[in-house]
Amino acid sequence: MKVAIMQPYLFPYIGYFQLIKAVDLFVIYDNIEYTKKGWINRNRILVNGKDEYFSIPLKKDSDFLHVNQRFLAESYSKDKIKLLSKIKEAYKKAPQFEMVFPLIESILNSKETNLFEFILHSLLTICTFLEIKTPIVISSTIAIDHRLKAQEKVIAISKSLTATHYINAIGGVDLYSKATFESNQLQLNFIQSNPINYQQFDNDFLPWLSIIDVMMFNSKEEINAFLSNVTFQ
Repeated sequence: MKVAIMQPYLFPYIGYFQLIKAVDLFVIYDNIEYTKKGWINRNRILVNGKDEYFSIPLKKDSDFLHVNQRFLAESYSKDKIKLLSKIKEAYKKAPQFEMVFPLIESILNSKETNLFEFILHSLLTICTFLEIKTPIVISSTIAIDHRLKAQEKVIAISKSLTATHYINAIGGVDLYSKATFESNQLQLNFIQSNPINYQQFDNDFLPWLSIIDVMMFNSKEEINAFLSNVTFQ
């Protein structure tokens, strides 16, 4: 059984969904420390030919809390209106807008205020839309010593799930040792996205934007082809 483990990200780039589709079971961390500079509650979309960041505002709290201990800001009910307006204005002429915008609207209108649950709901909704059927498991529900860190935690989770293979995004190639995984009866491989290119209005192509951008410009069939356009190392 092939397993992958990742942090939760808001509307992540297509490589995240390629990883979900490539495995038999996808584990998402909820009991992992929130980081301001990561992609947990922000991403990028195309605005007037350039990439622009957007984010979900959070309540002020300790920087040492886990993702599942953080909550959306009370201002979110107003902030989401501005965000939806920005997305609508940016993509209203995109070929898949009429199909995709209601999906984005339903995600951002979620009543969930817990950051992890909000992101999990968005990922499950998009996976359903893209017909990705890989089961998603929450890390804190897995019976391991959750004080473990980094590679040791990944191995413990994989072994607890009786995995035979652990698949990681190519960005983790320097973080993990194939020899260490092999000594734990696990095969380690990395997944790399092959170049993906599609028409973004009349602009020069900007790669690796949020999945929102991919869905706005491509049909489900085209996205499905992208999801399999990977190389394993």
